[in-house]
Amino acid sequence: MSTISIIIPNYNGRDYIEDCINSLYEQDFKDFDIIVVDNASTDGSAGLVEEKYGDIRVKRLSQNFGFSRAVNEGLKLTSSDYVILLNSDTRADKGFVGALYERISSGNDIFSASAKMLQMKSPDRIDGAGDLYCALGWAFARGKGKKSTRYAKPCNIFAACGGAAIYSRKKLDETGWFDEFHFAYLEDIDIGYRARIMGYRNVYAPNAVVYHMGSAVSGSRYNDFKIRLSARNNMYIIMKNMPALQIIINLPFLLAGFLVKILFFTVIGHPRAYLSGLKRGYLLCREGRKYPYSKEHFGNYVKIQMELWLNIFKRILDFV
Repeated sequence: MSTISIIIPNYNGRDYIEDCINSLYEQDFKDFDIIVVDNASTDGSAGLVEEKYGDIRVKRLSQNFGFSRAVNEGLKLTSSDYVILLNSDTRADKGFVGALYERISSGNDIFSASAKMLQMKSPDRIDGAGDLYCALGWAFARGKGKKSTRYAKPCNIFAACGGAAIYSRKKLDETGWFDEFHFAYLEDIDIGYRARIMGYRNVYAPNAVVYHMGSAVSGSRYNDFKIRLSARNNMYIIMKNMPALQIIINLPFLLAGFLVKILFFTVIGHPRAYLSGLKRGYLLCREGRKYPYSKEHFGNYVKIQMELWLNIFKRILDFV
């Protein structure tokens, strides 16, 4: 059994997945196995992996179940101590796996470690240096579009970006795996949120460098599918993870956040997609799973709340 299992969820990733896998074969750290979970791709990418890489296990799903289900199916196939999730449209530096392992091994209270994701087409720019979440109900990639040299120090983050991150398998079993109601988008914020409630940390690993194409499957940063699903999941995260009192405390901020997003998506021509997503999010809250409140985690809720307020200012500074 390997120390680490790398799970690559794939959906029509033929143009990128070979570069992704080849970069893993060049790693300095070798104690890992690779699992590709294919969401019923139609471009032959699953067959390509099976034909070219005989030592990689490929799990074919009957239809596109989304990122969360693909990850969970991969988790069923491994019992390694650590799990790395990696998007198929990435290319990893040779020290990527080793740096993630070193970072997550540095503290017993670390749930996940997020890689330094650089833009494939502009490698001097950050694609994401860990994820943050604020009281406006916004999740955002830390440092997106900024010079990569500004994000060279390790730090705590709200959640790891599931596109390139390592997780403790033992702690994943404690928090529960990825919520398949999400399908895709913000499922990493949700699981990171749950870990924070339980008192674990999510951290940033600046020495674990990976290059990310971004929106390789969805086609663009802003499109109706992505906007609708993200808005739905945003609503679900709030209702699922915040106790009623915390929702009341944050309500003015949340309403302001939703209003700003409505105005933004109206300006760029996608108001119906966003409003439809909010409606679907409300309906999902009625059938989804509420994370149970526990008095023993009260102190963690307080810490999270302070961070939610602080991250509003971090989001503003990110625009500067």
